[in-house]
Amino acid sequence: MKNWHVDDVMTTAVVTVAEDTPYRTVVDLLIRHRLSAVPVVDDFERVTGVVSEADLLRKIEYAGDEKPRLFEGRRRRGDRVKADARTAADLMSSPPVIAPNGTPIAAAARLMDRENVKRLPVVDDLGRLVGIVSRGDLLKVHLRSDDDILHDVRDGILRVYLLDDVPRVEVTVQDGLVTLKGRVDRWSSADIAKRLTRQIAGVVGVEDKLEYDYDDSNVLGTGIAYGVA
Repeated sequence: MKNWHVDDVMTTAVVTVAEDTPYRTVVDLLIRHRLSAVPVVDDFERVTGVVSEADLLRKIEYAGDEKPRLFEGRRRRGDRVKADARTAADLMSSPPVIAPNGTPIAAAARLMDRENVKRLPVVDDLGRLVGIVSRGDLLKVHLRSDDDILHDVRDGILRVYLLDDVPRVEVTVQDGLVTLKGRVDRWSSADIAKRLTRQIAGVVGVEDKLEYDYDDSNVLGTGIAYGVA
């Protein structure tokens, strides 16, 4: 069973800017390439920040507003500084929220949600940019065919963790919904099949219709991972 990472769905042809790129050049790049943000890199292709449309709009938002307001918050003061920015280094959000290559797509999705960002530059072990992944890229896993998902369930789960039960288990996949039907030896076997099937890239849900001969839940304890991911 293939474990999907950001490397599998990221865009590798990334538009970048240098720290000394002028404001208007950054605007031109975003409009011309229909982007909402662009990574800022140094001479060694290491990501030092990200400039977004929101960063660029500070110049419009604060146009003519020269005096800071009384008791102005830290964030607003930072936005005001960006309004006077002339280069990408002054505009960018830094340090950037990045994902090392090899990051599982589920971890990348959680990181985006936690940091409230729409995209993640992907970097190698030296911090050099190798790609960029967006929310839309993460959704690409749900374009996988039902046949590919079925193959992962049969060969990556049943024939690895439930080999003796394979002849008694029927698997069907319809629009990403996996149905497990049949009978296995133990409750723990049914639980493993259900848990791991949910983790397969592209699975929308799991319909668990498995029955079992022996209930070992009290012996093992519910919620135990049985040594599998």
